[in-house]
Amino acid sequence: MKLDTYDLRILATVARRGRITKRALAEAVGLSPTPCWTRLARLEKAGLITGYHARIAPDAFGPLTTVMLEVTLRSHTRADFERFESVICADPRVTACWSLGGGIDYLLRIVVRDIGEYQDIIDGWLARDLGIDRYFTYVVTKVVKQDEAFVPSPGMLS
Repeated sequence: MKLDTYDLRILATVARRGRITKRALAEAVGLSPTPCWTRLARLEKAGLITGYHARIAPDAFGPLTTVMLEVTLRSHTRADFERFESVICADPRVTACWSLGGGIDYLLRIVVRDIGEYQDIIDGWLARDLGIDRYFTYVVTKVVKQDEAFVPSPGMLS
């Protein structure tokens, strides 16, 4: 699908603002409402927009701890990866998990009440023998930037 400047503006606006009126979106991207809404519908139908989400303020629920966890598995068969991933995906405290190429197999973001809860998670995974060979824990002390919205820059388009 070929994207132009207006399409990128629409994507950037809905990525930042989520729910937005037809008129406000049109004003933000510099189009009249009907063509703007037609473009938005085309972007949704093409699968470039997969949903609209609310950003929840975690701090509103009290103090929380975010932990980044590097995991390397002992063995690298498909079954090993699937077993580990099924457990990770089932735990709502794991808010993100990336499979990586290179020196480690996975990078996880885990959000818990405190370090004790995190330790309980690790102890449970180790007791279940998920094939974890080694892991490294990093406690997040400050969020410098966290922007879940992605919009390609014009240079990324071919």
